[in-house]
Amino acid sequence: MKHRPWTALILCAAMLLAACGGGGGSASSDAGEPTSTGTTTPTSSTGAGCSLRERQDWALAQLREWYLFPETLPANPNPAAYATVDDYVDALTATARLQGRDRYFTYLTSISGENAYYNSGSSAGFGFRIAADAVARTAIVTETFEGTPALAANVDRGAQILAIGTSTATLRNVSDIIASQGTAGVTDALGDNVVGLSRVLRISDASGTRVVTLTKANYDLAPVSTRYGARIINDGGRQIGYVNLRTFITTADPALRNAFAQFRAAGVNDVVVDLRYNGGGLLSTAETLANLLGGNRAPGDVVDYLTFRPEKSSENSTTNFVVQAQSVSPMRIAFIGTSGTASASELVINAFVPYLHGNVALVGSNTYGKPVGQIAVDRSQCDDRLRIIALAVQNGAHSNAYFNGLASAMEASCQAADDTSHAFGDPQESSLRAALDFIEGKSCSRIAADQQGALSVGTSGKRILLMPSRPDTPQREVPGLF
Repeated sequence: MKHRPWTALILCAAMLLAACGGGGGSASSDAGEPTSTGTTTPTSSTGAGCSLRERQDWALAQLREWYLFPETLPANPNPAAYATVDDYVDALTATARLQGRDRYFTYLTSISGENAYYNSGSSAGFGFRIAADAVARTAIVTETFEGTPALAANVDRGAQILAIGTSTATLRNVSDIIASQGTAGVTDALGDNVVGLSRVLRISDASGTRVVTLTKANYDLAPVSTRYGARIINDGGRQIGYVNLRTFITTADPALRNAFAQFRAAGVNDVVVDLRYNGGGLLSTAETLANLLGGNRAPGDVVDYLTFRPEKSSENSTTNFVVQAQSVSPMRIAFIGTSGTASASELVINAFVPYLHGNVALVGSNTYGKPVGQIAVDRSQCDDRLRIIALAVQNGAHSNAYFNGLASAMEASCQAADDTSHAFGDPQESSLRAALDFIEGKSCSRIAADQQGALSVGTSGKRILLMPSRPDTPQREVPGLF
């Protein structure tokens, strides 16, 4: 079974624009892995047509020019051995993948589909995230989005999916599906994200057990929830800002500014940033979030260094903190993360380590680990966009040693479960409770550096956000999305 990630930090426009996000290549249903951050440099390519061989040759040429690890590319690849461009790109990057440096972060995607997602969160599906436990043979809804078929049917965080079918007569128990097909069987049973596709689900939640029929539809995913995305929590008389960011897309910017304006007006000095399932996205939005958290940063303080391979060093860039009208000056920041936290999310967390040291903490479990970024190269006549790992991402201390997740890079961390029995923003939810306790100065157990891959670790096993073998852009950036 291939284990592939989800997101990525990507620069996307013309030379070094604040990037678009974009994750790893495909991810196996039980991978539980996302991707990172990137930059956009390149160009649209012109040329002949869109035959398989022409597209393969084009992909190889772009990798030869831009790939961060050119020494790992095969000297004489044989494109004829591969039936798709995706398989060919996977083969070209296989050596870097074995070295843990490119875990399907380089991949082919659709220009039109990716632009639609980054511009507005345009997605198609039921509108929820699903995680599965291969040992307990269970599947659970970890989050449901506003304006979607799932929320309209009152299927929300914490609901357990007991059975899936195309009709009531074809319902199959999830436990049987996982027993025979693994968690990939649940992904297959939920079907492709095609508008109009329906599934019948037997679910169990606080209201009891019932059968619902859901039909996939188009919707725009709100990066900051209107229900729990931003609030001020009064915790024992202390005012603490809480913001839950689902994904780094363009429409997150005004929502984040509004949230931080409320925090600033209320005199909030400490913040919990919930990135537990955030697989990444636009570099520009990541830097906006860093700036909103950086009211006490000096003008020369660095958010990130982006470094290309030596012959592309003219593309290197440095981004400094820029205080915004809505910026707050927290003494302590707690970032909630899991293995679903990657790319642009990791960049923001890592940015504060050199300045806040032990006053910034990772809470929950270890992150995915993607200290590299992507560029986007387009072949417009074929609607092909090649996301290429082309740059290293470092914080102000030139540190990016977190290919295995941020836990070992943090001076402070607190282990906590992803508690789906409570809503996001509820101070009794385990990860948020641990984050609030950190801000109050209470002691906690560190996250083990090797504690990766689980959103919640219990006696049964690991609960993993599901992913199809070839995810679309929303599924890369929003792990577990269906």
